[in-house]
Amino acid sequence: MAQTMRTRPAVSLLATDGRPHPLQDTLVAVTCVLGLLAFVTAMFHGLHLISSWAGLVGILTGAYGQYISVTTRERFPLILGMGASAIGFFLGMAHGGLFGGLVG
Repeated sequence: MAQTMRTRPAVSLLATDGRPHPLQDTLVAVTCVLGLLAFVTAMFHGLHLISSWAGLVGILTGAYGQYISVTTRERFPLILGMGASAIGFFLGMAHGGLFGGLVG
């Protein structure tokens, strides 16, 4: 009885199937950076424009990243980035919104 040995792919930060995923990796990075930006700027009332727009774009990029993601290692940081983006977005909306003071 012959046993086949499964070789493990090289250690990778985001791709566990052994293939590169440059688009998904880029979306993960963009979503996490926007989520961090939105979350941090939401703590300051006067930065509501940055937090609401960064949060909105972070939510949208994270949602698209979830749609095309292949591995769990891509989905996990996308969820974290989307969560931070959503918190920043909602606090930014509460502090003045996307156009607060600029329109109307």
